[in-house]
Amino acid sequence: MGESNTPPSVRADDVVGVAGVAGVAGAAHLALDGVCKRFGALRVVDGISLRVAQGETLGILGPNGAGKTTLFNLITGDLRADAGSIVLGGQDITRHAPHRRCRLGIGRSYQIPQPWGAMTVFENLVAAASFGAGKPEAATYARAVDILGETGLLPQANRPAASLRLLDRKRLELARALATEPRLLLLDEIAAGLTEAEAALLVDELRRIKGQGITMIWIEHVVHALLAVADRLLVISQGKSLAEGAPAAVIEDPEVKRVYLGLEA
Repeated sequence: MGESNTPPSVRADDVVGVAGVAGVAGAAHLALDGVCKRFGALRVVDGISLRVAQGETLGILGPNGAGKTTLFNLITGDLRADAGSIVLGGQDITRHAPHRRCRLGIGRSYQIPQPWGAMTVFENLVAAASFGAGKPEAATYARAVDILGETGLLPQANRPAASLRLLDRKRLELARALATEPRLLLLDEIAAGLTEAEAALLVDELRRIKGQGITMIWIEHVVHALLAVADRLLVISQGKSLAEGAPAAVIEDPEVKRVYLGLEA
């Protein structure tokens, strides 16, 4: 944060309109080839290969323990792949540290919200933009206010993050990821725990983000929410790709019904 100054409080009339996320026009293609991760003898991610085009939304389904979040951790660099390659926008990032990947345009939310609880909602965004996008603090204020407006958090801007209800904590996870100016946005069960009405609000927000051209990969168990946004589905089971393709076709796949939905064909 700043040397001795604190970020200004936010007023509702500070919103000057929804700005596009910087970097949307750049390449945001992700390619994974034969990516593996072992913990001892257990192969948690076992030879996953995939392609995600710029502006596409890929939904990921799979049973608990299938390796979905581990796959995210490999893409962000929180874990190092044991084998395979990860390429973003034509650049091999397989060995890049997490902060380098963030600066190259990878943003993420976490399954369990992890706000800086003692800081205000606005300060959370300023910190994400300052450290994630590498901007001087004062240069982050206007964009932070725009993101608060986009995600419905403007009325909560000056509240401590720890005081937020679950829906607003999920929104803050999303807002902080957007503050890093992602070209690729990874969402980990962001609809989990929400009511039907809250999930519908979140879907509307994600559709708006998709309309800005940001590439998204979304892990989710709330299938109807995922289907409302995803262009394509990938189902993972025991660390391997089980099915991939158009959402309607994947959901009707007999093996997906058996393994993920518990239905016999």
